[in-house]
Amino acid sequence: MSNADGLGTLGIMPPAQLAHEIRRFRELAPGRPLAVNLLVPFLRRAHVRVCVEGDVDAVVLFFGFAAQAVAALRNAGIMVLHQVGEVTEARKAVADGADGLIAQGTEAGGHLRAVYPLRTALPRILSVAEGRPVLAAGGVSDAEGVRELMDAGADAAVAGTRFLLTEECHAHPLYQARVLGARTTLQTELFGFGWPARHRVVPNAATDRWCASHPAGPRAVLAVNNRTPRLGSAVPLGALRTMAVLQHPRAPLFGPGPALRGMPERVVDATALYAGQGAGQIRSVVPAAVAVRQLAGLAPTP
Repeated sequence: MSNADGLGTLGIMPPAQLAHEIRRFRELAPGRPLAVNLLVPFLRRAHVRVCVEGDVDAVVLFFGFAAQAVAALRNAGIMVLHQVGEVTEARKAVADGADGLIAQGTEAGGHLRAVYPLRTALPRILSVAEGRPVLAAGGVSDAEGVRELMDAGADAAVAGTRFLLTEECHAHPLYQARVLGARTTLQTELFGFGWPARHRVVPNAATDRWCASHPAGPRAVLAVNNRTPRLGSAVPLGALRTMAVLQHPRAPLFGPGPALRGMPERVVDATALYAGQGAGQIRSVVPAAVAVRQLAGLAPTP
């Protein structure tokens, strides 16, 4: 993505693996910018150290606050962006020293802090950004959507699902196929063991079974999930992959780990198929460079 003039971004992973991926990125895209997403519930000091030692260009924090991490990263010359879902969070991120904000709308795939659709959230968050750049995330899938957000005041757009559906993504191919064929998405809390939170997914066998009466999921399952945040923050990130492989649609013990390449096909019906509301407008899996050009209006969208 960075080789195509986008901002290449690595997701959170165990610190040693993150260090390896940063080195690999530098080999594949020398001189290009690199960002790292750090989810605060799973953040360790080692993640900050790896980002500093790897001389990454930007870090995106999400789902919580970590003022000490912000200070350490900024002292190392790393730009800190904080993804927020509403005004109170935006003000807190600004107070912590974030260099910029990512305004999330409820259309976004994955975990949600948003409480309003993006077109409502964006102007509200812009109003408290104190001149900092504000990026917009939620349902962005094509050049027209990017232009609309820029016209509304955003400095840039974040398009997660479009890059889920690229050849370079490590998502399970069947997961990608389900998103391509999606006619709808579902906001639920079903896949919340260890990380109880709202998230937007494409329906699968697990949601069909457990979310028929209420999209969030059964009360008993949510009650269990709500008792597990400390467990989630204590378990090594690598364990999420193991848990994902062990999940089954008939057993309502679902963690946040997604279906990745190399996992058995059956996990696609027992894991969270994260995707935004713009998924239905995406028609093909393409190289990341093509996705960047499509979003920029420099290439036709098939």
